Amino acid sequence: MSPLPDPQEGPHEVTELPAVAPRLRALRRRSGLTLEAAAARVGLSPAHLSRLETGRRTPSLPMLLALARTYGTTVSDLLGEVPAELDPIVRADRMEPQEAGGWTYWRAGGSGRAMQALRLHVPQGRDSQEELVRVHPGEEWLYVTRGRLRLSLGGTTHLLDAGDAAHFDSLTPHRIAAASRDGVDLLFLHTLLQSGAAELCLGATSTTQRGIR
Repeated sequence: MSPLPDPQEGPHEVTELPAVAPRLRALRRRSGLTLEAAAARVGLSPAHLSRLETGRRTPSLPMLLALARTYGTTVSDLLGEVPAELDPIVRADRMEPQEAGGWTYWRAGGSGRAMQALRLHVPQGRDSQEELVRVHPGEEWLYVTRGRLRLSLGGTTHLLDAGDAAHFDSLTPHRIAAASRDGVDLLFLHTLLQSGAAELCLGATSTTQRGIR
């Protein structure tokens, strides 16, 4: 797997990604996983995961999603964004943008749920994540709100315009990318299922190389 780039400022004004290194290590240890075992599940080398846990590398959003699934939690919990109380309403002014690996995201659902809901902006041209094919337990649903999305499912590629949606089994190899110049905006929902034997992702360049989302 090629090293993923550090987050760069995209077309949106975003806040800095919170420090996740200490929490990554704590969650891994709480899950009873060694560095080697956790890295294998997520599709990283132990050295790469170690750099994430010591703050020497910043995780991308796909990487955060894969780590959250592995540890049975959500990205917002992984980042320490736990609300004071379990409120079913998420107000617009509380959806603060975060950026990771060139993708901008807003938490659009509550913590401590069996599903995770996000608003995403995927820019065109940052293909470090486009080269990763994802495979993991659960289901995904997405809805394009602006722009055009390229969705690869198995051996078929679909182009989705604003107003189009997709709902699929996450065990189907898949990846998404922006197909429009200004990127693509979408609503994204996925279930949080933890499976110790499951392969979360497969690298696009090799069926034996695992990637991450």
